[in-house]
Amino acid sequence: MALAETIGSGLARGVCRHFLQLGFMPVTEFVPVSGLRVDVIGLGAKGEVWIVECKSGRADFMTDHKWENYLPWCDRYFWAVGSDFPLEILPDGHGVIIADGYGAEISRMPDEQPLNAARRKALT
Repeated sequence: MALAETIGSGLARGVCRHFLQLGFMPVTEFVPVSGLRVDVIGLGAKGEVWIVECKSGRADFMTDHKWENYLPWCDRYFWAVGSDFPLEILPDGHGVIIADGYGAEISRMPDEQPLNAARRKALT
């Protein structure tokens, strides 16, 4: 397994643990529609849907452009990164979660962009 995959899976594990503490049910490697696979998706008690894309480092972020396709599938979108990640390269308007293999903390909460009702029904 490549180092980036190991770091990414550790970030996802920490995000899942944090989501459970927040009352969200997390699922990893979720496919909302053919051709898309999100790292972590969380479903809240009130039906809210959060998506998290885990990035192991600058190179991982710079080479991945599919994340914009995830935005129509959630109410809030987050980046999960390690504590040494260069936060200034992340786009504004999205959430930031600082994570490791043991836990996570929301550093920046994104504005809510309500999910289309039909899409929410299809996801849940």
